[in-house]
Amino acid sequence: MCTLAIYFQTSVEYPVVVAANRDEFYQRPSSGPTLLAADPWIVGGRDAIAGGTWLGVNAHHLVAGLLNRRTTQPPDPMRRSRGLLCVEALQQHSAQAAADRLSRECAERYNPFNLLLASPTAAYVFGNISGAMVAHALQPGLHLLTNLELNDPECPRIAKSYGMFAAARRVLDGAGVDAFRARLQVILADHSTPLDPRAAAPPNNLCVHTETFGTRSSTILLYAARTQQFHMWHADGPPCRTAYAAVPLPPSK
Repeated sequence: MCTLAIYFQTSVEYPVVVAANRDEFYQRPSSGPTLLAADPWIVGGRDAIAGGTWLGVNAHHLVAGLLNRRTTQPPDPMRRSRGLLCVEALQQHSAQAAADRLSRECAERYNPFNLLLASPTAAYVFGNISGAMVAHALQPGLHLLTNLELNDPECPRIAKSYGMFAAARRVLDGAGVDAFRARLQVILADHSTPLDPRAAAPPNNLCVHTETFGTRSSTILLYAARTQQFHMWHADGPPCRTAYAAVPLPPSK
């Protein structure tokens, strides 16, 4: 996954909203949201090679989202799958418990990553940077993650889309959930982001298309405080040309 936006406690009615695109090599096999564990349940995408996930939600109202960090070196194939760590975070009963679990991990076991942990009451981003695990507790507000730093103002994707995501938040208040989701899809389908001079090669859009690599899927997660349930919508393809479908989730704890 290469672009993730989280609205954390910006609304009493909807304290957690996550909108994310997953960018990956086309040849890497995977499946869309499925039941990864039954008791307590975990629903998320599945990487068919290592068995982990890049984005999921569990019965305890916890969301975990994984983004690979940009580095100058190729990933070390001998290191443990980052997606498995994302699944293990979702085995916890709260964002705090998941944060405690990650804080005990040896960062050198994994290639660099950003990992979001979010619930209606707490949210964290863990960055595995140069073999050191760095935790950030999120304050209420809109936060953006890519393969660089949290809310990095020099990342063209964040610089371009932050204002768009902020404006979409006002749609939720005025026009409701369906109009809000439609606006999020427009943002996630964007092809007009300037190139990043720090990147080795283009593209840098939110919705990516190349011959070998691109946006494989897109997901929106929304927690409704009134029913105390998460709702998930998933596009099994690039959001510029793929409709989102509702993903049924089991009852929460």
